[in-house]
Amino acid sequence: SFFFICIYFHIGRGMYYGSFMFKETWNIGVILLFLVMATAFVGYVLPWGQMSFWGATVITNLLSAAPYIGTSLVQWIWGGFSVDNATLTRFFTFHFILPFIIAGVSMLHLLFLHQTGSSNPTGLNSNPDKVPFHTYFSYKDALGFIILLAALTLLSSFTPNLLGDP
Repeated sequence: SFFFICIYFHIGRGMYYGSFMFKETWNIGVILLFLVMATAFVGYVLPWGQMSFWGATVITNLLSAAPYIGTSLVQWIWGGFSVDNATLTRFFTFHFILPFIIAGVSMLHLLFLHQTGSSNPTGLNSNPDKVPFHTYFSYKDALGFIILLAALTLLSSFTPNLLGDP
């Protein structure tokens, strides 16, 4: 999807500019990538068709290769000894909870980014003409949010058929 394309461009930009030198920020970014991939995977399983059933079976069985804990981990994820309704319930729960975890880890990622500073490939001082975030950008973002909310409210109130199935 387009979201993953943007993530891969973000990773590529980080590799190009040497952002991997900031180890904490980079490692948290890698954790974020795995969390997003896990969320996409459990979301893929939710329609519970043949492809998603066998996708869940094959991908979760890959974890059984982990020494000592692999089999127990797979049985915990499945909620039994095979992919079943308990697996679907667990994947739905993971699909609901993981975005909140991703939001928290993203905030941690930004915190580390602000502590270390983002990569500066030109090496020039970027301080002279900075605009403070609060007041200018806060009000600008709030205005954009209000306009978007008003547009969606008007659409759903006066022309609800435009937002439904054809």
